[in-house]
Amino acid sequence: MNRINDPLDYDIKYLKGVGENRARLLNKLGITTIGDLMEYFPRDYIQRNSKSRISELQLDEHCSIVGKIVSIEKRNFGKKKSQLNVVISDDYDYLVLTWFRFGTWFMKQFEIGKMLWASGIVSEFSGNLQLVHPEIEILKEDVSKDNFWHSRSVLPVYSLTEQINMNLMRKLIYKAFQLYHDYISETLPRFVLEFFDYPERKIALQKIHFSVNPEETSRLKERFAFEELFYNQLMLARSKKNHKIKVKGTSFQLRKTYTTNLKNSLPFNLTSAQKRVITEIVEDMQSSHQMNRLLQGDVGSGKTIITLFAMLLAAENDYQAVLMAPTEILAEQHYRNFKLLLENQPEIRIALLKGGNYKGKKQIKEEIAAGKVNIIVGTHALIQKDMHFKKVGFVAIDEQHRFGVEQRAFLTKAGAYPDVMYLSATPIPRSLAMTVYGDLDVSVLDELPPARIPIKTFWRNSDKIDLVYEEVLSQLQKGRQAYIVCPLIEESAKIDLLDAETLYQKIATKIFPRFSSSLLHGKMKTKEKDEIMNRFKKGEISILVSTTVIEVGIDVPNATIMIIEHAERFGLSQLHQLRGRVGRGAEKAYCYLIAYPPLSEDGRERLKTMVSTSDGFKIAEKDLELRGPGDFFGTEQSGMPAFKHASLVRDQELLKQARVLAFDIIGKDFDLRKDEHQIIRDVYFKKYLNKEKLFDY
Repeated sequence: MNRINDPLDYDIKYLKGVGENRARLLNKLGITTIGDLMEYFPRDYIQRNSKSRISELQLDEHCSIVGKIVSIEKRNFGKKKSQLNVVISDDYDYLVLTWFRFGTWFMKQFEIGKMLWASGIVSEFSGNLQLVHPEIEILKEDVSKDNFWHSRSVLPVYSLTEQINMNLMRKLIYKAFQLYHDYISETLPRFVLEFFDYPERKIALQKIHFSVNPEETSRLKERFAFEELFYNQLMLARSKKNHKIKVKGTSFQLRKTYTTNLKNSLPFNLTSAQKRVITEIVEDMQSSHQMNRLLQGDVGSGKTIITLFAMLLAAENDYQAVLMAPTEILAEQHYRNFKLLLENQPEIRIALLKGGNYKGKKQIKEEIAAGKVNIIVGTHALIQKDMHFKKVGFVAIDEQHRFGVEQRAFLTKAGAYPDVMYLSATPIPRSLAMTVYGDLDVSVLDELPPARIPIKTFWRNSDKIDLVYEEVLSQLQKGRQAYIVCPLIEESAKIDLLDAETLYQKIATKIFPRFSSSLLHGKMKTKEKDEIMNRFKKGEISILVSTTVIEVGIDVPNATIMIIEHAERFGLSQLHQLRGRVGRGAEKAYCYLIAYPPLSEDGRERLKTMVSTSDGFKIAEKDLELRGPGDFFGTEQSGMPAFKHASLVRDQELLKQARVLAFDIIGKDFDLRKDEHQIIRDVYFKKYLNKEKLFDY
């Protein structure tokens, strides 16, 4: 065996009873070391002597119950369909367990008189309480002396994978503790344990797996959730302080030339939130350190104008300002908006740089390198090796989660460390912002312009689409325009969804033949997309049938109605972004969410949320709750913390406490050299120090 300092870091394959094959299976569960196995917590507990009564079960609630098998019945329906009903009793009432998919091996485990544990959602059929496809375990009275679990009144229930059954998992966990429990070391100092009233790590771990009182385990598990959040916040606190100490930026002067000219030329008044955020950014850019700021706000809250103010502050100090967007459509939209807003300041040179080869690109790059361009808007083309800037002072990265760490770093370290601002397309839940962007200063636009009229949102089933088309017709007859969004470009043999090409043909020839319509999707060439979008903007096209390519980049005030087909397939943040394409003018706007059966519980929740609120911050929190942090951004987030025990939905209060403590400790003892921080130092430098680079934006 390759010996290392901590036996809990031994590869799981070396645990007696595991070996190479089982190790590969355990790896699928995230268990790669003996320590991982010890921290693989039960998700439920079986109480052999449970006092829960079947009569107390509530419909549509999740339950776990123990009962004796009193009946086993298999019914056949036709040649291939069958149903298995197993009835259990607690000596007072009966509960039917039903399966529609099962094998012969599955049936053989049931015997009348055996005790059985079942877990599932309670339903009712023909007057009987029922669990459909419940999770079960036959409670065997194992009398072998070498089985630790045979006399236990409480049994832990673990999530499993193929070829790792419950008995084996319990035996392996028992073996790990039997051999290695003396090597469990403390990871939180005494003053933290006492302040939060947490047990020592060794005691907590053993009780979580072997407790005879499952009610106490939630508090024990909280200790490990806190530990994860605390060390995550410690990383962020060190990263933020390290950045302030080591990275010096440019101290800009507010010369009030380009910036004041922009302010005076705006055809609208800035909101209080916009004024507050501009003040925060200007103060940051005037300081001697490099700005490292996240700007977030709801759809339509005015992030573009804020970004332009910051870019002009750099430009009026003779520095170049750069905005990098994840898509060409978004980059083009920013470019057009900037040109429009600065048309009365022709001396400010603005350039758009896209990927691929096209006429004039070489000249644009040469002018940027020579310092002849003040404001540069582009895509990934801005971070190619042959890209050179003269004097970059400010960088904005739009939808920064869609760029990798190295991609972001290329621009943020260009020149003499320019001031950096990251833009979020929609609000980010507070807990997620604190764990992913916790080392950044945050500016929040929490106010919409007063002229924005709330969009009325309706949820309709697909069989009511003709009534929805009547509402669209009503808007078209008033001279308004409409979006119709589909999840797919073309028909798919694998997924039974309505596609944009098929729907476009139907809309153009059968539903609204009197009105001009067009199709827009991501596979089109940029020139073709631009032409369609410009025609739609000018009002030459009444109906735009599109994929989610319109999620960002199109601003058409005359578009007042949107239909989103298969709305149940979209995430909440995406639905909110799409809805934000209408209601950008002075007229009342409408959004119809069309749902197709079968509708999942999560799908139903998303649609209910969209109908009930237009508050992007509330929608973001619900989206996090439904999808979890890993999927929130839609793509794999570089640097996203992988928590085993903490939940950013459940543990928000715990996160706040962990953050306060971590930032307080680092503020007083950056290198953790004080005696009371010795345990923190040992754990941090062993497990977390090498992760600091994930927050090096």
